[in-house]
Amino acid sequence: MLGKEIRLKRLIPGEDGKYFGLTVDHAIARGVMPGLDNIDDTLEKMIAGGPNAITMHKGIAEKCFAPYAGKVALVLKLTTFGVYHFDEDVQVADVEEAILLGADAVSVGCIVGGDNQKEQISMLGRISKDAQRYGMPLVSHIYPRGNHIAGTDQYKVENVIYAARAAAELGVDLIKTNYTGSAESFAKVVAAVPARVAIAGGFHCKSAEEYISMTRDVMDAGAAGVTYGRFVFSYRDITALVKTLSRVIHEGISVKEALEYLEYLEHSRGDGR
Repeated sequence: MLGKEIRLKRLIPGEDGKYFGLTVDHAIARGVMPGLDNIDDTLEKMIAGGPNAITMHKGIAEKCFAPYAGKVALVLKLTTFGVYHFDEDVQVADVEEAILLGADAVSVGCIVGGDNQKEQISMLGRISKDAQRYGMPLVSHIYPRGNHIAGTDQYKVENVIYAARAAAELGVDLIKTNYTGSAESFAKVVAAVPARVAIAGGFHCKSAEEYISMTRDVMDAGAAGVTYGRFVFSYRDITALVKTLSRVIHEGISVKEALEYLEYLEHSRGDGR
């Protein structure tokens, strides 16, 4: 469909076909953490770094996104888990609302591996049908963390493959899922999934160097890209970090080069812009 191709090109505009997404959809899911408590300032700093797209809920999009229209693609989040329902995403918006808001894609959370998996994948299937009908690219944040998957098992290759492949089976265009911990293991996920696969940023990284190294490894594994949130919007210099990660994803610079570039941005002008 032409409409879908046009929107996909806005979502992933570069000739390299790589994707760098950011998210600010955490407040319902995890609480109003630092970086989300001043959302206008955070959005300004994030988008100044030049990501491909940013994911948010409809209320934040309506109130905060207008200054950035045409500068970055908007992905509207249609579902959320929550502080009090951590193991289940529920639908809170639909594709028609995304069209009215001018979104370039919609995003659906889905948690597999639990007693409620049938409801989760049924919801994803319904939204996939609507997205296809309207020519809207579909992103899914799909994780193997239901009540039958304990602790670190949510990062096991076989569980991540299962989650990502389920999304591909249901027609998802860009799949965001857990990182498995190494380029070698994540390459198995990429090989098993006939769709674009990106990683979430929630892996246990504690420094910019670890995040940059993870990004380099996942790109080397053949991933389509990354979608990051918490670490980025809580970082001391958001714009500098976004610019640096963008170069790793789109230009293929090394970890050493990226760290040098980040240091230069942070120290040369203070705000990285």
